[in-house]
Amino acid sequence: MLPPEFREILRARSENGQLALTTIDDCVYGFPWPDWQEFEAKINRLKNTRRIDRDFRRRVIGGAEVMAVDGQGRIRLSRELLQYSGIDGEAVLIGQGAHFELWNAERLAPVLAQNFDDVAAALADSGIDFVF
Repeated sequence: MLPPEFREILRARSENGQLALTTIDDCVYGFPWPDWQEFEAKINRLKNTRRIDRDFRRRVIGGAEVMAVDGQGRIRLSRELLQYSGIDGEAVLIGQGAHFELWNAERLAPVLAQNFDDVAAALADSGIDFVF
């Protein structure tokens, strides 16, 4: 079940709360339908010269599932999405701007435990400065 805030965003961003789910980075990515269409268009602009690019497209675009939030705010994860992400019970939902991610808590823990000092320095070098 999605939190009420996410349900409201999905329903406001797309007719009937339609969304697309796909797999990237060991989790499930969820996009409101219009944001998915934009993301898919960007992926389709990638060159197809390398096998790895074609395989990435197969996984992300070819494995995408389109659905809508039901009346109780639930989405149904397919067996493929559950297996890929390792979600076997409750999932951790993380908002990411134009998309959200669903994670297995044990897989997410080491991701969040990383040292991000180099990322902050790279952002500052590119003109994005923020204070922690």
